[in-house]
Amino acid sequence: MPETIFDVAILGGGPGGYVAAIRAAQLGLSVLLVEKDPQLGGTCLHRGCIPTKALLETASRLDQARQAEEFGVMLSGPPALDMGRAHQRKKTLVRRLAMGIEGLLKKNRVTVLTGQASLDGPGRVRVEGQVHQARHVILATGSTVAVPPVFPVDGVRVLTSDHMLEYPEIPARLVVVGAGAVGMEFASIYSLFGSQVTVVEMLPRVLPLEDEEISAEVERIFRKRGVTFHTGCAIEQVEVGADSVRLQGRGLPEGLQAEILLVAVGRRANTEGLGLESVGLELERSRVPVDHFMRTRVPGIYAIGDLVPSPQLAHVASAEGILAVEHLAGLEPHPVDYRFIPSATYCHPEVASVGLSEAAAVAAGHEVKVGRFPFAALGKAAIMGQTEGLVKVVAEARFGEVLGVHLVGPHATDLVSEAVLALTCEATLGEFLHSVHPHPTLSEALMEAAHQAAGTPIHFIPPPPRKKRD
Repeated sequence: MPETIFDVAILGGGPGGYVAAIRAAQLGLSVLLVEKDPQLGGTCLHRGCIPTKALLETASRLDQARQAEEFGVMLSGPPALDMGRAHQRKKTLVRRLAMGIEGLLKKNRVTVLTGQASLDGPGRVRVEGQVHQARHVILATGSTVAVPPVFPVDGVRVLTSDHMLEYPEIPARLVVVGAGAVGMEFASIYSLFGSQVTVVEMLPRVLPLEDEEISAEVERIFRKRGVTFHTGCAIEQVEVGADSVRLQGRGLPEGLQAEILLVAVGRRANTEGLGLESVGLELERSRVPVDHFMRTRVPGIYAIGDLVPSPQLAHVASAEGILAVEHLAGLEPHPVDYRFIPSATYCHPEVASVGLSEAAAVAAGHEVKVGRFPFAALGKAAIMGQTEGLVKVVAEARFGEVLGVHLVGPHATDLVSEAVLALTCEATLGEFLHSVHPHPTLSEALMEAAHQAAGTPIHFIPPPPRKKRD
């Protein structure tokens, strides 16, 4: 029998790869999907998005239980955390979702192989010693945790997020290095679990990619909960003892130590052993360069997700996977518009944004109007007992086009989708505030922030501007 030549071979079964495989099958293409792990779903499902959010939900439920009596719900005793059951629920959830992905691929008649895959020349993919041919190849091998040399990761005292997701206990003292999304999510989880948490960040503020005002609000809320922050610091030495870890460095207090040290400083692309040299594909700054259709410089080879120089987010990888497939199939897809990619941090309270921050809008030459609305002034937030945080809207001053929306508060990661659609459609403040929102809902906060930006605040009287000192 002649060897099967697939229309497209996809290396990596994460949210970029498996979504691309499903879309390719929908278009009538023959698809080979190769995943190194025993189950599909990639880092997002097994070591990132889903298990982390499962623990975040446990932490949120625990916090709600502590406040239950305020709502008239009487418990027989103080709520307690069973870490074993929390981890079991997390694993059950991950397993069920992985089986769901497997079923989707089977239904779409995608050929799935398990094993290490690499390029073996143009149109050739080697999987565990066997070569398969394909007219097109999509590289979607994702990323892994990045660990600077100063951190002696041992999985016992010095952990990465992979280790932390399986950690069976609640450390009395936890130091988190990195105040990005991953670091802040784990700081949120363990501060609610009862750990004394300290966060160390090299940059001047937490969540440094968010609007400066939002970062300050998040830090204020976390500090109120008892989390300690050291920003603008550089760790120079890590000493691991029998039962503790000691940190030294620029900007750190003397004697900073903890039971556990979590390193959450970023991720690096999985390019080792991928066989890029067999097709003459070179990296730029450790990423695979692509054009706006996700094509590499080698004809017939595409790359998506954490491999390429775009935001390392699961929803970005999925969008890029669909784009790559539709392009190689001969359609005329719209490139991904990275201006309107939402960011989301699932700490408690949640943080989300889309578009330009106030500083970025000004730096881009815009004269801006800014509106803010605190969740404390919102009826639904009061009903929920979750009144911390705010919505901030940044708009162009002359025509009122909304340039950015930034949120910290309950369900911010859900609310931001309205803003994504608004910015994609070039909505103005007028369209925002004239879109009638149901009452009482959290989404009213976006409408109210637009009202303030337009100079017509309804349910909140903004404080007078601070006088500038001479």
